Amino acid sequence: MGRKLEDFGKLALEISAKYKGKIQITPKAPVRSLDDFSVLYTPGVAAVSQEITKDKDLSFRYTYRWNAVAIVTDGSRVLGLGNIGPEAAMPVMEGKALIFKFLGGVDAVPLPLGTSDGDKLVETVKILEPAFGGINLEDIESPKCFYVLEKLRSLLNIPVWHDDQQGTAGATLAGLIIALELSGKKSSEVKIVLYGTGAANIATAHLLNKYGVPYKNMYLIDSAGVLYKGRKDEDKLKTENPWKYELLKETNGEGVTTVEEAFRGADVVIAASRQGPNVIKKEWIRSMADDPIVFALANPVPEIWPSEAKEAGAKIVATGRGDFPNQVNNSLIFPGVFRGALDVRARTITDEMVIEASRELASHVRERGPSLDYIIPKMTEWEIYPRVAAAVAMKALKQGVARRSLSYDELYENARKIIENARNHMSSIA
Repeated sequence: MGRKLEDFGKLALEISAKYKGKIQITPKAPVRSLDDFSVLYTPGVAAVSQEITKDKDLSFRYTYRWNAVAIVTDGSRVLGLGNIGPEAAMPVMEGKALIFKFLGGVDAVPLPLGTSDGDKLVETVKILEPAFGGINLEDIESPKCFYVLEKLRSLLNIPVWHDDQQGTAGATLAGLIIALELSGKKSSEVKIVLYGTGAANIATAHLLNKYGVPYKNMYLIDSAGVLYKGRKDEDKLKTENPWKYELLKETNGEGVTTVEEAFRGADVVIAASRQGPNVIKKEWIRSMADDPIVFALANPVPEIWPSEAKEAGAKIVATGRGDFPNQVNNSLIFPGVFRGALDVRARTITDEMVIEASRELASHVRERGPSLDYIIPKMTEWEIYPRVAAAVAMKALKQGVARRSLSYDELYENARKIIENARNHMSSIA
């Protein structure tokens, strides 16, 4: 990569001090004299407000809400830093806002909240709903993140998304679709080990099932071992982590009780656990089925180095790092998904919309020519983002969760222009 991690850290401090943060609010409407405020503010603005009182959805037409997303965190599980609190989480959320704008043309507002209470997070976001067209939950610890997402999706009439869950799951599925095709394996028949049972893999299990992988063919492993019926902490999980408990009941059709048994004959391992190396053992991979697929997604050090996974027999290896082939990156998913959801003023983001995004990414790879080292697009392939946006928006229309109807061509061209303008603007900043 040419630079060491400490070099990036030093530069980050210098740039953050120079610019005093990474984002700002700038007007879109021109102000040439004080007279303009008679239109932009009082008395003219009263006419706009009166129209919105007749139909609240007009706020998407007359205000910036149509393109506004809140990035909400409590700072309890930030990147590889852990529970660092909301103030320290702010620079990370600012960075996320830059990605939203650069890759999706979305105006994202960082909102680190000063509470670690799940119900207070829900209450606060619910109160903020009139100001935004969508909510992106970020870096909230598990299992609290499941509760907050589930509760807000039931309460709000705008999309609520947790990128650590849905974004990771969508990117993982995109890569897996092509990996299975290259390996000659069918989603309905493969045996998949999910190593780690945090936000990412629990969401991935749900999305894989929606895509067509039977729960009985999945084997989840946490720090205590394989999830199986009758495990000694089953009752504890039922009360402390009902989302993991539900998967304990549905997965592991063979009832295996050891990690070695889970890996034996498996076609795929998706690891989203702790940093490696040597978390995933070479002997486990050797025991898998022919041409196994290994996704080792921990950052910055994957659970097993790609070279070691291949030495153990892996046919295809993906990681979360950009300096290795096949980077599984949430940034391939969330900018296009939100662009599409906002463009049709969607009320929610369904699992089917996420799957549509994954399929569009896979289609792009097929068109360019998949290979063992190219199962998922790179972030530099800008053309994928308006495609994902249009595909997601069309699925929202078909599912009846959109407020606004446009054709595919209109959606694609609209997304392309917005994203292109955002990239050009950001690239020109001095």
